[in-house]
Amino acid sequence: MGGVLTRLTRRGALTESDVQAAMREVRVALLEADVALPVVKDFIEKVSAEAVGEKVIKSVTPGQMVVKIVHDHLVQMLGGEGAQGGIDFAAQPPVPVLMVGLQGSGKTTTTAKIANRLQSKDRKRVLMVSLDTYRPAAQEQLAILGRQVEVISLPIVEGQKPLDIAKRGLNEAKLGGFDVVMFDTAGRTTVDDEMMSEVRALRDLIKPHETLLVTDAMIGQDSVNTAKAFHEALGLTGIVLTRVDSDARGGAALSMRAVTGQPIKYIGLGEKVDALDVFSPARVAGRILGMGDIVNLVERAAETIKQEDAEKLAARMMEGKFDLEDMLSQIRQVQKMGDLKGIMGMIPGLGNAMKQAAAAKIDDNMVKRQEAMILSMTKKERRNPDIIKASRKQRIASGSGMTVADVNKLLKQHMDMATMMKRLKKMGGLGALGSLMGGAMGKGLPGLMPGGGMPGGMKLPGGPPFGRR
Repeated sequence: MGGVLTRLTRRGALTESDVQAAMREVRVALLEADVALPVVKDFIEKVSAEAVGEKVIKSVTPGQMVVKIVHDHLVQMLGGEGAQGGIDFAAQPPVPVLMVGLQGSGKTTTTAKIANRLQSKDRKRVLMVSLDTYRPAAQEQLAILGRQVEVISLPIVEGQKPLDIAKRGLNEAKLGGFDVVMFDTAGRTTVDDEMMSEVRALRDLIKPHETLLVTDAMIGQDSVNTAKAFHEALGLTGIVLTRVDSDARGGAALSMRAVTGQPIKYIGLGEKVDALDVFSPARVAGRILGMGDIVNLVERAAETIKQEDAEKLAARMMEGKFDLEDMLSQIRQVQKMGDLKGIMGMIPGLGNAMKQAAAAKIDDNMVKRQEAMILSMTKKERRNPDIIKASRKQRIASGSGMTVADVNKLLKQHMDMATMMKRLKKMGGLGALGSLMGGAMGKGLPGLMPGGGMPGGMKLPGGPPFGRR
């Protein structure tokens, strides 16, 4: 949708037919983003009524006014400007949280992600309890995740039924002085009476302060139907959307918010245990419109990249230096921030970025292959890439399981980046880099590749491809 709105902002004046044509494109873009048809119809009607008004037509910047109207209405439908996700702690501790959803939605992993966030960022002591006695090793999976994120999980007692486990969990949470107790329930492949009956019995026993539905953003309209069924049966207090990194537009969030009336609490942005963000209507509206989520990107960079590493690389850049050791450092910084799809989903103009990534076959495996090739080099080769000739290339290719063509591609990419570093030095160093990246560097975003790029040489909005002007 970003392209539609960009074209509008370039127009000096807008007629009513211009706005109507743009609304038709917005309608198509929303449907492609998996927003439910009734929700799209309602949205277009409200926006059109305001967008063709006299205030817009006579505005000095009518195109920008329409973009603002579209954005503001999206934010409103997603919960409003002041709405923020996260767990509501306004209850007697331990606050009981019931996690529900279909099998395969990522419920167990999401339980651990939320527990990790509550403990590390909200400073809450959390107990996780697995009530899934149906799926093999489901209880053990939650225990393993608990050890990974250093969150306590209720010890497993073989043969116990879900209701008995829930009672034990509540008792342990009270005696242990926990702030929050999270219950991970069993999922089914479909919404059936047996499943709902068991979950209702657990709800009546646990009396949760929060009942959160975990659902996969990628299943589109089906996720909306699932949310509606669970809300009617259990009375949800919120929704957690997983795999929003893949469904970068976030259309499912708009549909579920509109259909259930319940807030989106969290969104999953990748597979790692820290790849979870508190829901923000303004940010998701930006993603739906193709404006990205640069705030989250900056925050992710600030959390994962050491300041000293960023300053060290910045100093070398100011000197116009950039060898393969520096390139390896950049690759590892990007890896720390999460998977590439998730990162690209936060970047303004992500539609073009995602298409470029698909065309260039850019993914996390490609980044790992680049790292493997650099690690197969000697320290001398990394510091002085010019000495890497035919026999050395063959050795590096063999050592990393790649081909000589792959090594040549990596060296070409490095050469382009090194050339960019020299140009940046002549243009004024980091100040020039900040302007190339649309000011992102100035906001504390050291983890992206120089020149607004990503590993693999893909061009991102706000900067040229490596080595080209």
